[in-house]
Amino acid sequence: MRAFIYKVKRDYGFAPNPFGGFCTLATCKPGIRKGAAVGDLVFGIGVANRLPDHLIFAMKVSEKMGFQDYWQDSRFSSKKPDFLGSLKHAVGDNIYHKEDDCWVQEDSHHSWEKGILNDANLRRDTSADHVLISDDYIYFGENPFLIPAELRRIFKPGRNYKCNFSDKDLDALEGLFQSFNSRGLQGFPADFAKVYR
Repeated sequence: MRAFIYKVKRDYGFAPNPFGGFCTLATCKPGIRKGAAVGDLVFGIGVANRLPDHLIFAMKVSEKMGFQDYWQDSRFSSKKPDFLGSLKHAVGDNIYHKEDDCWVQEDSHHSWEKGILNDANLRRDTSADHVLISDDYIYFGENPFLIPAELRRIFKPGRNYKCNFSDKDLDALEGLFQSFNSRGLQGFPADFAKVYR
């Protein structure tokens, strides 16, 4: 088992997306999406100027698939963005698929207004054709979990993300994850009110 820790700079419910009974990471963090495997842990933490030493979400990867399979899988249809629907649908992360062997970016949080292609986001996101999926997760969102003082040194990811841990630290991370009695959505995204339509 490996573990990945990164800073959640904006918590809109888009990356990760905790809705529909699955926590998914389908955009941003291509290094994590490429490197993580089934059974690995992914932790998202607050940033220094907002929610330092707090856990936003934790997930154990249960599936990993490409964008086309994600787009076509009926389990994840509710994660296709719809700005005329609820906020949950507005932040859908099921946004990439191919037509005539070219990537299509749906009108979404990662496109420009009115669905205009955001090429920078498309290139970064599709540089790793992988979606991480979890049915074993806890998403704290607006109710972040204060990381115990004795574990905070582990949760210092640096600039991008952290994935190299000693066996002792991996055991501590696994223990923390298993210690959560509740699973699933425990709070809405902290920045939900800022979601544009």
